[in-house]
Amino acid sequence: MSHWLGLSGRVAVVTGGGGGMGRAIGAALAEAGAAVAFLDRATEGAEDAAAAVRAAGGRAMAAACDVAQPDSIVAASGQVSCALGAPDILVNNAALLRPGALDTLALAEWNAILAVNLTGYLLCAQAFGQPMLARGRGSIVHVASIAGAHPQGGSGAYSAGKAAVIMLSRQLATEWGPRGVRSNVVSPGLIRTPMSEAFYATPGVTERRSAVVPARRIGTPEDIADAVLFLASDRASYVSGDEITVDGGFTRMVMNLIPRPTHD
Repeated sequence: MSHWLGLSGRVAVVTGGGGGMGRAIGAALAEAGAAVAFLDRATEGAEDAAAAVRAAGGRAMAAACDVAQPDSIVAASGQVSCALGAPDILVNNAALLRPGALDTLALAEWNAILAVNLTGYLLCAQAFGQPMLARGRGSIVHVASIAGAHPQGGSGAYSAGKAAVIMLSRQLATEWGPRGVRSNVVSPGLIRTPMSEAFYATPGVTERRSAVVPARRIGTPEDIADAVLFLASDRASYVSGDEITVDGGFTRMVMNLIPRPTHD
């Protein structure tokens, strides 16, 4: 796997590395031969993820990083370079979800979500992308959401932020592509993670959600990790400014939800 993907010896940075998807993404990158830096505000989760990689024989580190704080990103960037070397891969994965209707949403709540889910992605791209630009090679993968193309009501700035991430990635691809750095997006659908676990704790929710997904199951963090792994690797060397939707076909179901008495 490491030979096929060409990730041996590469250095990867995963933000939100202590969460469900971040851990899975980092573990997959490490299994493919990369040295991985797990960054997270919650250092305990990041430390656990890094320890698991090291226990399996890989190279990994953890660092505290609040992507909404420029100084925190700069500090983490220095730690990564000292411990593992210059990054070749950045996975922008840290995210914040806070419910709220737009008619009553406080500006502070709007700004708090965008500071992490959008501005944080740009700041991390700038900090960890500079070494890539200097060497003329690198890959950035942004974790967005199907909510970036399909508005998720009652979720405050979440959908707007994820939509903006998709455009940010495209702009980075056009500006940095001539300098050897690719930028792409993975948009998850219904994925069971610690952040979404509360939804599935309600009896019957898992079954009802699975029923509207053509794949007939809820996705796992490993499903997202597989897509990120491809985009980060040399196998995607001619893929940039694009988006992979990982949702089991869910977003293609809209026409099937229209009542058709003569067919149903």
